[in-house]
Amino acid sequence: MARLYVLLFLVQIVLAVCALISCLSAEEGQIRALPRIAWVLIILFFPLVGSIAWFVAGREPSAGPRRGWSGGTGSAERKRPRPVAPDDDPEFLRSVQDRAKQQDEELFRRWEEDLRRREDNLRRPDGEPPREGDRPEV
Repeated sequence: MARLYVLLFLVQIVLAVCALISCLSAEEGQIRALPRIAWVLIILFFPLVGSIAWFVAGREPSAGPRRGWSGGTGSAERKRPRPVAPDDDPEFLRSVQDRAKQQDEELFRRWEEDLRRREDNLRRPDGEPPREGDRPEV
């Protein structure tokens, strides 16, 4: 008989915790009959009766059938688009590729200018002064 009492006590505690979580995470428009603080106090002082009262009379019934836990507090979260990770966002990846392409093109342009300058210095006979924009060799 003692095992049954322990089991019923644990069920009561689990029910009270679930009711508290449900009450505290409910939107203001989903709470009926009493203010949120009153529901919390009723659930804390009368765990079994308060929890059952919360689930029966305290919260607004959902509009449609539920298919498991939605991971949030209600339909307001389901309407909002979920944030996309940067590595899954095609627009972000495209901007990173464009930026990398621009940096590569700039680097290649500088390398080509440097290569042309060096080739010009090699083709020029010794003794001829360097042209404007050429750096002196060290």
